[in-house]
Amino acid sequence: MSPERRRILTGVRPTGALHLGHYVGALENWVRLQEEYECFFLIADYQVSDHADEFDLVREAVFEVARDWLAVGLDPERSHFCIESLIPEHAELTTWLSWWIPLARLQRNPTLKAEMGEDSASMPVAFFNYPVMQAANILMPKAHLVPVGEDQLPHIEMTREIARRFNRLFDREVFPIPEGMVGRVPRLVGVDGNAKMSKSLGNAIYLKDDAETVTQKVRGMFTDPTRLRATDPGHVEGNPVFMYHDAFNPNVDEVNDLKERYRAGKVGDVEVKAKLHAALNQFLDPIRGRRAHYEAHPKLVREALAEGTARAKRVAERTMTEVRDAMRVDYLG
Repeated sequence: MSPERRRILTGVRPTGALHLGHYVGALENWVRLQEEYECFFLIADYQVSDHADEFDLVREAVFEVARDWLAVGLDPERSHFCIESLIPEHAELTTWLSWWIPLARLQRNPTLKAEMGEDSASMPVAFFNYPVMQAANILMPKAHLVPVGEDQLPHIEMTREIARRFNRLFDREVFPIPEGMVGRVPRLVGVDGNAKMSKSLGNAIYLKDDAETVTQKVRGMFTDPTRLRATDPGHVEGNPVFMYHDAFNPNVDEVNDLKERYRAGKVGDVEVKAKLHAALNQFLDPIRGRRAHYEAHPKLVREALAEGTARAKRVAERTMTEVRDAMRVDYLG
């Protein structure tokens, strides 16, 4: 019998369709890694407490995410698409793990601090709990590797701390110590030059955007604010348009030529942006085509979610049997 493949757990919160930042930060890695690992791709619907009054949005976003996963090439024949709330063991493990995480430890989490801002008093309990649940998500299938965006690395480190503490406390190697992996572009800036592309900021190019929408968004992109005329020497470094060229334009010679002429004041933003939206639309065309297929065949999307969730549930049941046994809380067993 061949040994089991090493495992990956990663996922997203279902808040809407996925964008180019998701692709270069995570999805392209996921597509490659599914050849080598047993992958669990989780739709973390417990973790969208900021949309507590928008459950129709959350429900639709579950399917939006699954369609995007299928469109970029994630294969449910080789990997498992799973829905967090349909696997109650995630909630159970979260509850147990929360015993060993001080509130102060959560409040120091930089992602949590950034999202919380100044208004911690009105935040629901679920908001503070989601880093613990992320740890439970990762540990449940005993993941060895967690491909994530750069901003999620603090969650991985906390998960490693929890796994070590649990194993040490109960003197058993129940959980492997997971490693994080950041994508080719750790953080893609928004089209407005903001440090993060996000739906809430309205600065994203989505994988499902049609060609005209992509073209219009690129034409409105921020460039070099110090450059007033096309004949002025321009800055390439930190320029969002060139960051996108580097990430998505496979014609390296074209990109290098544009950079050289831009620095010398011999090319205008119009040409640089035109070549960018051409490259982006060429990249997105096959993704849009596959997505249209799954939009026309919703049964395939539901089947991928149902089969992947069932597999993840079986794995979760085995893990929780080990956890309860280690903790000796199988009181009536």
